[in-house]
Amino acid sequence: MSEHQKNKPAGPWTQSIRLAFYALYALTLLAAASWLFSNIRQIPADSRAVVLHFGAQQRIAEPGLLLTWPKPINDVVMVPAPDRVIEHHVTALLRSFDAQHADARGDNSSDALAGSGYLLTGDSGVVQLDISVFYRVVTPMAYVLQGEHVIPALDRLVERAAVAVCAARDLDTILVARPEMVSGDLNVAEQRERLRADVQHNVEQNLQRLAQSGSDLGITLERVTVQSTLPETTVTAFNAVLTASQQASQAIATANTDASLIRQKSTQLADQTRQTAQAQARERVAKAQSDTAMVARLANSHNDPDLLARVYRERIAAILAQAESVITVSPKDDANLILQAAGQKEPSKP
Repeated sequence: MSEHQKNKPAGPWTQSIRLAFYALYALTLLAAASWLFSNIRQIPADSRAVVLHFGAQQRIAEPGLLLTWPKPINDVVMVPAPDRVIEHHVTALLRSFDAQHADARGDNSSDALAGSGYLLTGDSGVVQLDISVFYRVVTPMAYVLQGEHVIPALDRLVERAAVAVCAARDLDTILVARPEMVSGDLNVAEQRERLRADVQHNVEQNLQRLAQSGSDLGITLERVTVQSTLPETTVTAFNAVLTASQQASQAIATANTDASLIRQKSTQLADQTRQTAQAQARERVAKAQSDTAMVARLANSHNDPDLLARVYRERIAAILAQAESVITVSPKDDANLILQAAGQKEPSKP
């Protein structure tokens, strides 16, 4: 090739191909660098990293800078730190959306939806439990291996514990905060704590059984919160009964008040009547004593027999004058007479 041909500038197509090659080469280098450093990351303070080497556990990295091979050589899965408490609300125990929609429509024809979200108690009652669990990840590798199955498995364990705990108790024991139950605050708090502790103990036992059978979830329970409620229809019925009881108590209190007022008025009227009768009786006694004072003095006087005869003769005429007729019982004895008063049919005997 001549020197003139070597110094001849390249054509547009040659330059385009060359630029495309350089660009592709740069992109390849950039992609290779990105892939090579893809697993270099910063682990947060509240997390840990499980490094898997072709799917097998290699190591557990603590918070800080993580240097490892990229995928698919090494795979990095972030898990919570052991001191981080995770809250999980168990929605499996709540009433399903279809059941709530059926309740809103008033449709109770489906038996499957009718029992959704309800638990049967030991005395054949029905109760709802709203449970939240707080757990920590203690075995990162087991947690990673279970993956998306951890939460469903935890839901089933909590459901099983709730069914067992409710079946071992009656409704009044579970609903320790019912307003119509008379009990002390300490007793209520003790029963609520015992219910929560039984649920947590049952879940912990089931977690241990899973670990012993080789299906460890890699978590441990920190605490469990339990809130017990009644179905809405039952709450409405209880509220109606409570309202009726309060109205009955109010009616009884009103009746007792009215009865007390009536009894008080009756007592006052009886006292007034008795006092009036006693006053009239004393007045009549005084008048009778006044009217018979002379007779009493004469009856007690035995020194002057002629005085009685004189008084008799003075007053017998006035007495006989008021009688319409005088009938002697015996013609030979004038001591017993039958006096017929004027205007009277019945005879009077002096």
